Amino acid sequence: MAFKTDQENFWAGKFGNEYIDRNSGKKLLASNLHFFSNSLKSSTNISTCIEFGANIGMNLKALKLLFPDLKCEAVEINKEASVKLKELLSKDEIHEQSIIDFKPKKIWDLVLIKGVLIHINPNFLSQVYENLYHASNKYILICEYYNTTPTKIEYRGFKDKLFKRDFAGEMMQKFEDLKLLDYGFAYHKDDNFPQDDISWFLLRKGNG
Repeated sequence: MAFKTDQENFWAGKFGNEYIDRNSGKKLLASNLHFFSNSLKSSTNISTCIEFGANIGMNLKALKLLFPDLKCEAVEINKEASVKLKELLSKDEIHEQSIIDFKPKKIWDLVLIKGVLIHINPNFLSQVYENLYHASNKYILICEYYNTTPTKIEYRGFKDKLFKRDFAGEMMQKFEDLKLLDYGFAYHKDDNFPQDDISWFLLRKGNG
């Protein structure tokens, strides 16, 4: 599979494989349950969801527990992660490709992206924003590291692999019918339900 950026190759390869083992387990599932019960408390009538960059599906597992009838799909660049996703989703519900190249052919009530935009080459963010927007029927939940201005920091010893900025703000500026419905922060030192210092923004699409 040919990719456009170094960042895509990074996550499709060895580093992406190693990430799988670091991000699984019952404690993460419990934290995710708490996280999504908070970040989606202002939403209503969610019956379908797609996650951009789902890895092995720890976020989707939590969502399926919160919304037992939820029909989910996933976009995932890493082959090994996609294989593990088949324990949760059917083959037809998994789109094994880059979120830069993914072109939604239908719409979902909830579009989720969590800890993924920070790893996208900034030159291709606009395309990803387009894909997120056009995939949504109602809500877009953005969960990322926040910074008022675009900046990049070293990530586990690697350069040009992590970028922080106001992703939600940029999306609302790009698409005028997106409205901020709710927002919050999850702290890594939370005694019960830690997350990785994630700021989350629930956006409502105007025609949703």
